[in-house]
Amino acid sequence: MHNEGWPPEYAGFVDIRWVFCKLLGMPWNEFNADSLHEGAGYLAPGFIVLSIALMAGLPAKRRKLLALLVLFLVSMAGLFLAWVLANKPESPLKSVALVVQMISLLGEGLCVIAVLSIFLFTGFLEKLHIKAPRILQDVLTATAYLVWGLLVLNQGGVNLAGLIATSAVLTAVIGFAMQDTLGNILAGIGIQLDKSVQVGDWVVVDGVGGRIVQVGWRHTSIETRNWETLIMPNSVLMKNKFLVLGRRQGQPQYWRRWVWFHVDFRFPPAQILEVVTQELRTSEIPLVVKDPPPNVVLMDFSDSFCKYAVRYWLTDFATDDPTDSQVRVHIYSALKRAGIPLSIPAHAIFVTEETQERKDRKADEDIAIRVEILQSIDLFKMLTEAERHELAEHLRQAPFSSGRFLTKEGEAGDWLYIIVSGQADVVVTNKEKQTSIVAQLRPGQICGEWSLMTGEPRHATIVARNEMLCYRLDAAPFKAVLNKRPALAEGISALLAKRRMELEAAKDDLDEITRAKRLAEQQVDILDRIKRWFQL
Repeated sequence: MHNEGWPPEYAGFVDIRWVFCKLLGMPWNEFNADSLHEGAGYLAPGFIVLSIALMAGLPAKRRKLLALLVLFLVSMAGLFLAWVLANKPESPLKSVALVVQMISLLGEGLCVIAVLSIFLFTGFLEKLHIKAPRILQDVLTATAYLVWGLLVLNQGGVNLAGLIATSAVLTAVIGFAMQDTLGNILAGIGIQLDKSVQVGDWVVVDGVGGRIVQVGWRHTSIETRNWETLIMPNSVLMKNKFLVLGRRQGQPQYWRRWVWFHVDFRFPPAQILEVVTQELRTSEIPLVVKDPPPNVVLMDFSDSFCKYAVRYWLTDFATDDPTDSQVRVHIYSALKRAGIPLSIPAHAIFVTEETQERKDRKADEDIAIRVEILQSIDLFKMLTEAERHELAEHLRQAPFSSGRFLTKEGEAGDWLYIIVSGQADVVVTNKEKQTSIVAQLRPGQICGEWSLMTGEPRHATIVARNEMLCYRLDAAPFKAVLNKRPALAEGISALLAKRRMELEAAKDDLDEITRAKRLAEQQVDILDRIKRWFQL
């Protein structure tokens, strides 16, 4: 390296001048005021333009980029000041100029590295949808800082080998004191590189479940469902077992949940499994996937009951308890409709004496309520009080959960439902196989009466809009009433013909004349069907 015109004691300064000239893209021996101005034109404008462009495109980094731009300009001014001091004849400040130049050159290089790091990781790679781990970004940037600092010190005449040897003992002491911190840092780097967990994963650590929101240098932050943040040191996370929820190679991100319930031995397990499985697979439960479908298993036998479990797959891990609650509601409704109670502990003590008189009184009160409900419905208004009382004795409760089908179009069923509470939608399918809601059923209305009276498949699908309580009436008790008074069939046929005509009009968009004609024809047809079905 040439050093003409420079005293021997400033050989290191000449080296720094060479580095600076190389950074500016100018010959080392043309280092003067004019060439400095000309050479800086290769670096400073480019750095300024890149910084301003990044500030415009990355608002979140604007403050940091502005600070780097200011520091860069200050460093450029420091380099110019060092050049002035070093070239002043008989100046006693040449050694000061060397220090100023080294510091300025170091600051300038750090600014360039920082801006290039932002451009590469935050700008360029993210535009390509490549998300580099935060720790990897920090490590690469810090390595670049270190290399540049060593280069500046070396060109400034600093003996790096001696410096490293002198500080070996100090380094060992610091490393021993910071072994836990260094362990956490290395563990954090390992987590990022092997991708055992990533930001956004749901994990369970030491019985605490939550979502990973940050993997830092020292710790990993996990937000729980209770609005708490678990700070887990990276080294502890690496040394212990933890669960990553919903992760299975080649499979969607689902989490299988277990919901337990108990039923006593009076009811066969096959019936329990069929009733609950049918309920869950035919109901629309938010966040519960259809494939794989929910299933029910008999897990164990206890002293007085069987232990069952519903297993379903959840899509949103943040709503585990609310979804479990919805599944339990469906389990309860399905068992209640089938007349199957949940188990009562064997050690339960009933304080109230259940005398026959008390049972009769409760039964009479319940029958009176059912008779009143029947009296409010058009289909049963033509019955006598005794006939309504006879039917009331055969009604049984049938609760439905939201989204549950009361009937399905095309399915067989010789019973009807009387709605006591809740609402349901009547859904029909037109010729183009398109479904639409044509009516809404409310308390005091019935559904399924056509199949009850004629034995034919359901003409419409009826879905519970919310939690519903219904009474179910089967064909057998109604047949007993009609056999005693066959004339009821004519009034019932007129009512059914009217309701059927309303469904057909909704499907086919019929005009008034066509509707009236079909209504008369269908009343005759329905009356004949009722007589054949009930053998009147």
